[in-house]
Amino acid sequence: MLNKFHFFVALLLGAFLVAPARAQTPTGTPRATIQPTIMVIPFTREKEDIRRVLDGDVNRRIAITKVKEAFDNRGFSTVDFVAKLKETETRQVFTSENLTDIKTQIIEYAGADIYVETEAVWQTSSSGNSAQVILTAYDASTGASLSNKVGFSGKFYTDDVAKLTAKATESVIEDFLNVLNTKFGEIVENGRLVAIEFNISPESALRMSTEIDGDGLPLSDALEVWMGDNAYKGNYHVQGASDLKVIFDQVRIPFKDKNGNSNTANKYALEVFKACRNMAYGGTKISVKKEVKGNTIFITLS
Repeated sequence: MLNKFHFFVALLLGAFLVAPARAQTPTGTPRATIQPTIMVIPFTREKEDIRRVLDGDVNRRIAITKVKEAFDNRGFSTVDFVAKLKETETRQVFTSENLTDIKTQIIEYAGADIYVETEAVWQTSSSGNSAQVILTAYDASTGASLSNKVGFSGKFYTDDVAKLTAKATESVIEDFLNVLNTKFGEIVENGRLVAIEFNISPESALRMSTEIDGDGLPLSDALEVWMGDNAYKGNYHVQGASDLKVIFDQVRIPFKDKNGNSNTANKYALEVFKACRNMAYGGTKISVKKEVKGNTIFITLS
C-alpha cells in the first residue's frame, strides 16, 4: 500500500547578512551559517483547494509538522503555514480563480528567497513499514537547484507515520542544510544566475547589425556593452548570436538590488527593458516587450 504526496518548504530568508545564525554539525558542534526562516507548504495539484488538502489528510499535516520540527531543532526560525494561510485568506490573496498556481502565489506573497520541494512516500509491507523523504531546494527567483537529498527511515513494525517521517528526515537533514548553506552563500557572494534572450520581432526592419544612435554600435554590440556594465562583477557569457537573436545563457545579477532588497529575475528584466527602450536607430526609439519564465528573461525588440 503506497501513500504519496508532495509539499513545498518555502524559505523566507531574513537578516542573515546581519547576524549569521548558529546551526548544528552532524557531531552537534555549533558552527556559523546562514539562517533562513522556513515555512512548510503542502503541494496542491491543478484546481485542488489547499485548505481541503490539509483538512482531509492527517498524514500530510503530520509530515509538515515533522519537517518543520527538524528545522526548529537546529535553531532555524520557522513560519507556521496554517497561520500564514489564514492570513492570506483574510486578505483575500487566494480566490477560486487563482488556486492553480498556489506555490508561486505563496512564495511571492511571503517574499520567499528559497523553497524546498519535499516528496514523502510511505510504504507498508510484511517485512516492516517505511518512509522516504526527498528534499530539493530551489532559488525562488531563478529556479536554480541548490541542494537535494533522499532520506530513508528504514523498515520498522510500526504504523506511526510521524516517527517514520521524522526518522527519514533526520537521516539527511544535516547534509542537506550544509549543501544549501554553501550554495546560498555562493549566490550571496557571486550573484544569481539568469539567462537573457534578445529577439527581433519578425515584422520589424531592425536587425542586430543595425547601428544604434549615439555610439553608432551595432545593436548586438550595444547589448553586450550594456551587459558588461550591468552584469554582477561583469560576469556574463554569450551562447550565440545571429542577425535576429542574441542569447546570453549565463548572466550573474546582484543578490541585492540598489535599494538593498532581494533581487529577482523580474526586477533585472525591468532594468534590461528600460535600457533597451532608451535605444534608438535612425531617430526611432526601439519598441520593447519582456517576458520572464523561471530564470530566463525574453526580450523582443522592434
